[in-house]
Amino acid sequence: MVKTDKPIKEKLVEFLNSKNYFTDALAFAEEKSGVNRLYLFGGCVAVLSLYLVVGYASGFIVALLGFLYPAYASVKAIESSDKEDDTQWLTYWVVYSAFSIAEFFSDIFLSWFPLYFLFKCMFLCWCMAPFSWNGSEFIYRRFIQPFVMKHESEAEALLSQATKAAKDLYGKAETEAKKVAMDHVMGETESKKEE
Repeated sequence: MVKTDKPIKEKLVEFLNSKNYFTDALAFAEEKSGVNRLYLFGGCVAVLSLYLVVGYASGFIVALLGFLYPAYASVKAIESSDKEDDTQWLTYWVVYSAFSIAEFFSDIFLSWFPLYFLFKCMFLCWCMAPFSWNGSEFIYRRFIQPFVMKHESEAEALLSQATKAAKDLYGKAETEAKKVAMDHVMGETESKKEE
């Protein structure tokens, strides 16, 4: 059986009619203004897009959008019994992490482009979109998974070496700490005997 996704507009309308704080605010605005909540949402998206082009603290707004909703959805996924949503959000966080690392090196140059934050926001929205061919799934299957599978044995060897080195370092530190503590206790005992 082939799984088919609902059309994007249908999924959006379904989301806009679900029960949460955002949609409650939209329902309130719809009731007061008489404007359909789909159009209100579109207006919010348009204003946000314009703000990301010319507004102050655009980087913060994009970072907040790229983190806040996915974090909330991840908590809901953890608490649900459905494992498919867990996989969706784990995939998002893997891609988000890879993107953040790549962005660390390129952000200094790319942030000077006028539409950078708008495109970054669109990219993150594509990555968290509620359909099976979203950006996270595409990037993970196309780039990250093949890279990790190709280098899995080297990564496991490095992790094993790092774990062994950390355990050795911890063991040495523990031994030294015990030795210093014993020397301190023995030194106090010796000084009391001399008194």
